[in-house]
Amino acid sequence: MKQLFKPWLVARFSSHHHSSNSTALKIGFIGLGNMGAPMAGNLAVKGFSVMGFDASQARYPEHSSKGLKMVSSVSEMFPQANLIFTMLPNSQIVKKLCEETLFPNLAKDSIIIDSSTISPLVAKELSEKANSKGLHYVDAPVSGGVPAATGGTLTFMVGTEDIKLFERIEKILQAMGKIIFKCGSPGSGQIAKMCNNLSLAIQMVSVAEALSLGKSLGINLETLTNVMKVSTARCWSIDTYNPVPGIMPGVPSSRNYENGFACELMLKDLNISKEVCKNIGKEPILGQKTIEMYEELVKNGLSKKDFSVVFDYIEKTKPKK
Repeated sequence: MKQLFKPWLVARFSSHHHSSNSTALKIGFIGLGNMGAPMAGNLAVKGFSVMGFDASQARYPEHSSKGLKMVSSVSEMFPQANLIFTMLPNSQIVKKLCEETLFPNLAKDSIIIDSSTISPLVAKELSEKANSKGLHYVDAPVSGGVPAATGGTLTFMVGTEDIKLFERIEKILQAMGKIIFKCGSPGSGQIAKMCNNLSLAIQMVSVAEALSLGKSLGINLETLTNVMKVSTARCWSIDTYNPVPGIMPGVPSSRNYENGFACELMLKDLNISKEVCKNIGKEPILGQKTIEMYEELVKNGLSKKDFSVVFDYIEKTKPKK
């Protein structure tokens, strides 16, 4: 079995500590929502020392019971933690936290790993600013949702070309994830996440539209699904996350589209791709139509429903005369 940390890594991380355990690696985790809480919990279970902070302190007792040392402010992390994870709602919040709180206060050579889904342009900017202050900022968004966060099987998309830095964080990411991709330069992790979700949203709309058409023409949708699963339209949205209620057990469509990847979150990710396209002069053709559909879903009170509810929406939308 490989040694968990190389000796120089332990020395590097422990140099700022005042802990009785001189080799203990101290991690700060900011953002303990549906994704962040199980991720931080998995770090604690794997033996890492984790300090946790969330803007809402209602679930602090629950987090403490999972082995996290909860703090009432981010500043309480600074004397010890020199690896900070962030799992936050959007680019603006991540940018403000980094520029106003983390960058000015963290010890030199500290690492910030941002697993939020934000604009790759913002991630690249934050990486440059961190470097100028002797810090490391790494974008490492995730895929797999709450089940993978809970099970410790997330996919991480890591934006760094620094091999030594990647080696310093890889084992920590493996405590929460199953597959760790080294995507390239800063921001490339966010590019991978953004492009994946753009394709996924368009794919889900196309699958929902095809299944709705099949239903209107009278074919049994389980039969149609089975055909598409082994034919050229095969994709994750048809064979793993089918949007038709009752076709596939255990997916959101079979529980009234509850407890999945919310429409408002998919819309947020789609708008990131739209903003990036605008910045580089590309036109998101199918992306724009998909954005309009998810804007409709959110506007019609479905913001918290899983994004596969687009099938139900297509079914109920009356054709224009």
